[in-house]
Amino acid sequence: MPSIHVLRREQRLEAPPSVVFPFFADARNLEAITPPLLGFRLLTPQPIAMGVGTFLQYALRVHGVPVRWDTLIQEWDPPHRFVDVQVRGPYRLWHHTHSLVAVDGGAATLMRDTVRYSVGFGVLGEAARRGLVRRDLEAIFAFRAERVPGLVAGLG
Repeated sequence: MPSIHVLRREQRLEAPPSVVFPFFADARNLEAITPPLLGFRLLTPQPIAMGVGTFLQYALRVHGVPVRWDTLIQEWDPPHRFVDVQVRGPYRLWHHTHSLVAVDGGAATLMRDTVRYSVGFGVLGEAARRGLVRRDLEAIFAFRAERVPGLVAGLG
């Protein structure tokens, strides 16, 4: 049985969930909040009707290696929560829950990301996770934490 790891992040955004949710629900915005080094591109043709069952395709580069990443929206509860899961990609398991909670009487949002992931490949995969994958995920979510507040603030 492969090891399942959990990455949790929490961030306060100075906009209500009714503004924050549509930003994250637009798959095109993922490019703007992903480090440029990954060359992340949305391949799914526009327009995209988001909801349970929406299938999204991306291309990216992981340490220079081209990777296709296909995800499926598994849960959809605007403006509170949605879940995307990997159907095809670099992980054995990728289950990402996006939760948005109104704070300060609804004027701001507490955004929570919970990613359950598994690399697979036994001992070699675990070594890769410890040496590269964990660090890469930390860097990706740190980049998002820096970028998102400014992008969301301009929407309110």
